[in-house]
Amino acid sequence: MRSRPLSVHGAHLFTPTVFPDSRGLFTAPYQREHFEEATGRPLPPLTQLAYSRSSAGVVRGVHFTTAPPGMATYLHCPQGAVLDIAVDVRVGSPTYGRWEAVRLDEHNRSAVYLPVGMGHAFVSLTDDTVMSYLLSGGYEPDHEKAVNVLDPELDLPLPEGLEPVLSERDRAAPDLRRLREDGLLPDFEECLDVEARLRGAG
Repeated sequence: MRSRPLSVHGAHLFTPTVFPDSRGLFTAPYQREHFEEATGRPLPPLTQLAYSRSSAGVVRGVHFTTAPPGMATYLHCPQGAVLDIAVDVRVGSPTYGRWEAVRLDEHNRSAVYLPVGMGHAFVSLTDDTVMSYLLSGGYEPDHEKAVNVLDPELDLPLPEGLEPVLSERDRAAPDLRRLREDGLLPDFEECLDVEARLRGAG
């Protein structure tokens, strides 16, 4: 497995070796030993496995969970392809307001780790794209928030010519500046504390 840190603080990209043969292939997108070696810490305990399926042009995000309770996410794309975008929405982070986009698809089998408080969005590039999520927490509606993916100040790299297919919730989401003014963004130090407590609980 190969890995590298993303340019947003605490996020990592992991690319496993793929073993194809006449029957198909085998790969392991998450490998605990490599994760700990690359990040210097264990993955927070996982409490939920989830997946989504999206048509081409669907845009999901930018979603984040307030901290506490906070949520860390390890995700990959076992079918289809996405432009995956990590957005740092943690106030006080050295990379606050910055993002990095990477392609995840059924060929590279890459995975992304998003620490507690990180914002996440993706653009589905093919029909029947599946995204798989390992999550450190369950769904808590009162703590699930969204930044408008079309926020001009973020200027996220949506593919040219794309007519994004958004949920009503995502289309109506406020921009980053408004969320910060309203005190709804996660605090960087609190996110670090929450993640440390999660790891300690494991």
